[in-house]
Amino acid sequence: MNKELIDALRQIEREKKIDASTILEALEAALVAVYKRNYGEELDAAVEIDPETGELSVFQLELDEEGNELSRKQQEIVSGDFGRLAAQTAKQVILQRIREVEREMMFDEYAGREGDIVTGIVQQSDSRYLLVNLGRVEALLPSAEQVPSERYDHGMRLKAYIVEVRRTTKDPQIIVSRSHPGLLKRLFELEVPEIYDGFVEIKAGAREPGYRSKIAVLSVESGVDPVGACVGPKGSRVRMVVSELRGEKIDVVQYNENMQTYVANALAPAKVKEVLISESDLTATVIVPDGQLSLAIGKEGQNARLAAKLTGWRIDIKSETQVAEALLSGPAEDEDDDDEADDRCAATKSDGTQCTSKAKPGTKYCGVAAHQKQGEVA
Repeated sequence: MNKELIDALRQIEREKKIDASTILEALEAALVAVYKRNYGEELDAAVEIDPETGELSVFQLELDEEGNELSRKQQEIVSGDFGRLAAQTAKQVILQRIREVEREMMFDEYAGREGDIVTGIVQQSDSRYLLVNLGRVEALLPSAEQVPSERYDHGMRLKAYIVEVRRTTKDPQIIVSRSHPGLLKRLFELEVPEIYDGFVEIKAGAREPGYRSKIAVLSVESGVDPVGACVGPKGSRVRMVVSELRGEKIDVVQYNENMQTYVANALAPAKVKEVLISESDLTATVIVPDGQLSLAIGKEGQNARLAAKLTGWRIDIKSETQVAEALLSGPAEDEDDDDEADDRCAATKSDGTQCTSKAKPGTKYCGVAAHQKQGEVA
């Protein structure tokens, strides 16, 4: 050991931000093992390295039964195998310590960042996951967090939402998502200064990744139009988010404490005539003009589904004609319906009406898989 070792450690300390004393301590412990292999495993020894000169000193220790040091005697080191092994050990310990510290620094960089957005480059993919290069570390995009309609080509740059950061024996494992609803919120925060500055708040969001999303926004500053701020001049801001989500359609609606108004807003772009709410079972009956029924329900019930996710309420959509026909059918039929209401499936069909099938025992839904899935969402 010599001054060159100390100079090298000082350089590592400056460049890698690694305390030289921690490397010296690890090196001293490793050299004890090297000394024992050369001179006898039964020996009790200690190695000290002068932090200024790099001079190496080896001591044979006398210990009591409890392992406490009674005395020490410095040993003369004969060059040869020990010197060669000491040099190799020094190199290995330094490299290992650098790797450990760099892994710890990478973990500290991403630990606690769950919910943030990162930008990376697609490296490789298979049926289970996609690797995204974030610079110093790679993130994992599992198939469950991918959007089925998106293609991930090698070298493509994309933004992703950090779901989890795990400590491993190697590099930290960062799990990211392209389908998480939080990605939508973070993208709007990047594009809309009013959200970042706290003038506009995103109260809720709902996604069917790759197809359509809805967000509810509220202004906390008088004179600020929350919907207009998110849409931007000529739709420029929302268009940037749509582009990052590869064409996913986005409805920006205004949040309202009044649930009737909020439900009506959530069904945009459909026009709503009236909303009747039942707070006991969190159900909203929405009446729309006949020409707006299909728009309110959406393709395969998508608009109604997203509105229900956004508000947290079950939404039953009826046209004016359907309501009029129900009123003309008479009270007798209504009484029969009330008697059977508890046994009926609670799912909403694609036309906005309630399923008429009988619910399975112990559940609120019938045996149709799509209807049971609505129960899982709710």
